[in-house]
Amino acid sequence: MSSKTFLITGGSGFVGRAVINRLALVSGCSVVAPVRNTSTTFAAGVHAIPFACLDSATDWSDALKGVDVVIHAAARVHVMNEVSADPLTAFRQINVEGSLNLARQAVAAGVRRFVFISSIKVNGEGGRQDQAYTAEDVPAPVDPYAISKLEAERALQALAVASGMEVVVIRPVLVYGPGVKANFLSMMRWLHRGVPLPLGAVHNCRSLVAIDNLVDLIVTCTEHPAAANQVFLASDGEDVSTTQLLRKLARALGKPAVLLPIPVWLMRGAAALLGRQALSQRIFGSLRVDISKNRQLLGWVPPVTLDKALSLTAQHFLDYRQS
Repeated sequence: MSSKTFLITGGSGFVGRAVINRLALVSGCSVVAPVRNTSTTFAAGVHAIPFACLDSATDWSDALKGVDVVIHAAARVHVMNEVSADPLTAFRQINVEGSLNLARQAVAAGVRRFVFISSIKVNGEGGRQDQAYTAEDVPAPVDPYAISKLEAERALQALAVASGMEVVVIRPVLVYGPGVKANFLSMMRWLHRGVPLPLGAVHNCRSLVAIDNLVDLIVTCTEHPAAANQVFLASDGEDVSTTQLLRKLARALGKPAVLLPIPVWLMRGAAALLGRQALSQRIFGSLRVDISKNRQLLGWVPPVTLDKALSLTAQHFLDYRQS
């Protein structure tokens, strides 16, 4: 990689922090990381700068000086228990207006390429096992978060046409890896404790992406000429059922998987009665992506296998418990 200066937003998040620490190790590259929490630690040499918020009024002029590439990973993320009375407006203020404000100032600062981390939810919420999303599919966002991400993509693409700044959009599926939180961490805790789970007969098909694979794709998209003004989906290129995933993860943890073969229709019915359809879809539904475009256009293949990535994730979990 040639010497470049990167501005990477979302540095306190799982993806942003991983990208920052990866690029900080590249000889000749400089990394600027705007963060709200100034106590956030990064690899040596990263220039962390405080900023208050991500919206249409944020002044990025100082942070963008000398920057060649922006990687925009900061966002108002999808939440399970939404508290805003108008969620779509709240998502738009940050994910659309905030992103476009940053991009416009990037154009003014002479930034060459803008990499936007979007979401597979722009494509939709999943479907049949024999159908995989592609980067060329007509988007079908369902919830306010996904709608705001699609609107941001389109606004950035329009800016690229008008300004000449190259925009790359990356839509990851569920991201996991060492230090992962939320539902994935809960799964590891249950498996490690030997908790019986009613998930021994789930025959869905889901794509995942290891953080190392996603970061590698992002870095590739910062410089590959063919990435300019393209949309890419991000996955490991290996799909698994929920049952298979739990068995692989238990094996990586060195624990037996106690999975009860409860019929999926019964659990879906119970989830509907409890108003947990969204959670039910993530556990029992299928969501596959086709990353052949990445291979064909960029020559990119995921450098880490699913089994290796699960092993690294499990080892980090075990090390953290023992520390």
